Amino acid sequence: MKALVLSGGRGTRLRPITHTGAKQLIPIANKPILFYGLEAIADAGIKDVGIIVGETKEEIKKAVGTGKKWGLRITYVEQKAPLGLAHAVKVSQRYLKDKPFVMYLGDNLVKEGITSLVREFKRKKPNALILLSRVREPQRFGVAELKKGKVVRLTEKPKRPKSDLALVGVYMFDKNIFEAVNNIKPSFRKEYEITDAIQYLIDKGHKVHSHIIQGWWKDTGKVEDVLEANRLILEFLQTKIEGKVDGDSRITGRVVIERGAQVVNSVIRGPAIIGKRSKIINSYIGPFTSIYWGTTIRNSEIEHSIVLEESSIDSISGRINESLIGKEVSIFKTKAKPQSYRFTIGDRSRLEVL
Repeated sequence: MKALVLSGGRGTRLRPITHTGAKQLIPIANKPILFYGLEAIADAGIKDVGIIVGETKEEIKKAVGTGKKWGLRITYVEQKAPLGLAHAVKVSQRYLKDKPFVMYLGDNLVKEGITSLVREFKRKKPNALILLSRVREPQRFGVAELKKGKVVRLTEKPKRPKSDLALVGVYMFDKNIFEAVNNIKPSFRKEYEITDAIQYLIDKGHKVHSHIIQGWWKDTGKVEDVLEANRLILEFLQTKIEGKVDGDSRITGRVVIERGAQVVNSVIRGPAIIGKRSKIINSYIGPFTSIYWGTTIRNSEIEHSIVLEESSIDSISGRINESLIGKEVSIFKTKAKPQSYRFTIGDRSRLEVL
């Protein structure tokens, strides 16, 4: 069995962060989102993984490499244009051949992993097995309709959903999926939808099973979803202090201070994680905050946020909250007169000022 991990999307809902980086590499609890999926695949005993890459392929390749650190054999499959999930399967046919495979969206987090799903697929041998979860806003996702536990219809992002069962972004297929992806037409979004391909299998009488997960699942397509995923992962954090914490600082709750990090005259209230070589000086880091590597926070307060690598926050008077701050960002209070706001802001940014 093989795996196909999709990492070619543009991440338009996470701009401006994704103008300069792959959305699958945004860190959740200081680990790129994509790595959680690769770990889940390795835990399920799968060794051969194809990763779909697009515009950010070099960044993905640099981060993942050969896959050796997970015990995986990685092959990169280029998708020249993001034409949908079914199109990603189509361009991967030469790599996948006739092997059954799990398809995993690289920006998804599934608490319970996929080991039980793989076992169920091997035991029952359906033509397709889809992972489902009950959600509050099903119109944002592909939605499944079940009758007596049987999948009867799938609809991609319906305006009026017939159920609250969303496709989680983890699927298992046998070779029949290739017939499906080669026979469907583009949707109104001009994409080849995986929901249409699975519906093709249903209409042709193939066995399509579903598995409703009980634990949490996050599609990290929006900023609020990224922050919520960070909160959920940090809930399981175990305290580990490898960096330096001076005697004037106070650490409470579950906190990780990575090697080379420094905490000076500051309060860290967990769950929180401070990345390697980061410096926290005269500051407050509140719960559910992840500070990536090489970042400096001085004379400031921040909580329920993610700060990417090599950024700087200096002398901000109000508390920063529920924020996703990109890499190499500088936020500081100026002493220049007259007092005024001065911004350099990327496309589709959102700024709240008091």
